[in-house]
Amino acid sequence: MAIFGTVIGRLAMVGVPAALGLAAVVFAGDLRTLPEQSATNRPAALVRVITLAPLDLVPRVTGYGTVAPVREWRAVARVEGEITHIASPLAPGDIVAKGVELFRIDDSDLKLQLANIDAQLSASKVKDETVQASLALAQSDLALAQADLARQEQLNKQGRVTQSQLDAARRQELTARTKVTDLQSALKLNVAEREVLMTQRAISNRALGFAQITAPFDLRVNTLDADVGQYVNRGQVLLSGEGTDAVDIAAQFPIGRIGPMLRLVGDGIKVTDLKARVTLPAPEHPVVWTAEVVRMGDAIDETTQSAPVVVRVDDPQGQASAGERPPLRRNMVVAVELSAPKQQALVVPADAVAGGTALVVSDAGTLEKRAVQTRFVSGDLAVISKGLAPGDQLVITDPSIAVPGMAVKAVEDDARRAEIAAEALGQPVQAVKPDGAGNGGNGANNPQESAQ
Repeated sequence: MAIFGTVIGRLAMVGVPAALGLAAVVFAGDLRTLPEQSATNRPAALVRVITLAPLDLVPRVTGYGTVAPVREWRAVARVEGEITHIASPLAPGDIVAKGVELFRIDDSDLKLQLANIDAQLSASKVKDETVQASLALAQSDLALAQADLARQEQLNKQGRVTQSQLDAARRQELTARTKVTDLQSALKLNVAEREVLMTQRAISNRALGFAQITAPFDLRVNTLDADVGQYVNRGQVLLSGEGTDAVDIAAQFPIGRIGPMLRLVGDGIKVTDLKARVTLPAPEHPVVWTAEVVRMGDAIDETTQSAPVVVRVDDPQGQASAGERPPLRRNMVVAVELSAPKQQALVVPADAVAGGTALVVSDAGTLEKRAVQTRFVSGDLAVISKGLAPGDQLVITDPSIAVPGMAVKAVEDDARRAEIAAEALGQPVQAVKPDGAGNGGNGANNPQESAQ
């Protein structure tokens, strides 16, 4: 029995594998066909879209710059002397009206010079009168000498007077004529001296006017370097200030921003034709001033490769309001927005066409990838030139898996479209509460969650 059991065991060890191999050969044809997978119904992903249509757009570009006064002025002493008067109040930060006397310098020496010159002028007039009287007498004497000389010459021809007598008459006439000439020269010299005195008097009188220093225009005092009792020298700076009538802001704009905006508007428009406004950024209360573009700056900034555009704000001090609108002051950093005339354009969110591509929903309800070109970027908006057309449904939020050709369900985001229209015109964008995918809220930020 033991031997029989051993034989049976060995046959089983050989037979079982053989039987399995035979079964594999027999049923090999049936194993070629895999069982059919069960069909799975994957729901279409929800995506937020906006249907494109031309919008009214005010092209804008923003730069930043610092405030600087249009006019600056320094009070420089043009005469020497002691300061006898100073305006009150007069300190850095004070605003002084045009025509206010800022400083008065002691003018006693100048007045003494004027009195001395006036005395010399009076003496010159008296000298003129004396010389004129002497000249009249000398001219009479000359006339007599000339008449006597004529008689002596006639008598000499007749042989009635000697040559020596004729020579004496000639010397007498020559002496009389010399005296007249000397007196006439004295008169001319006196006139020249009087002209010199008049010039000196004008100089002294002009210097007397420099003894009073007045404000040439409304100005704000920056520095004060003089006081009553101080002796000042000619050329010494007493005060420096800046005009309050206008300020300039040289704002820096990237080179590639202003050019595309001008080309978008059309030929013939210049930078000075653009509108400008200045904003002092503040989290809760931004302050805005209307400005005028006055000129382009002088050079490109080598570090930032930006071009300066100078805008001007008139009467910043008059526009100031305590607690509401501060005055524009030197070195304040402000934002400058340049805007072009309104026009229609195909405007989309700039992040939806980042990288030169955009996702749209096709007529078949699938995702389609498009190559796009932009003409101009204004803030968060981009103006499309190629790749998109009115009526296209632009996807403004990417699904979690963006595969071109995948089935999606488009949800029109009316709130976002309204925000784009307002932003295109530069109007305030109203905040929208997150009520769901259809109103631009958080419900569509993750389309897969909305699909579930």
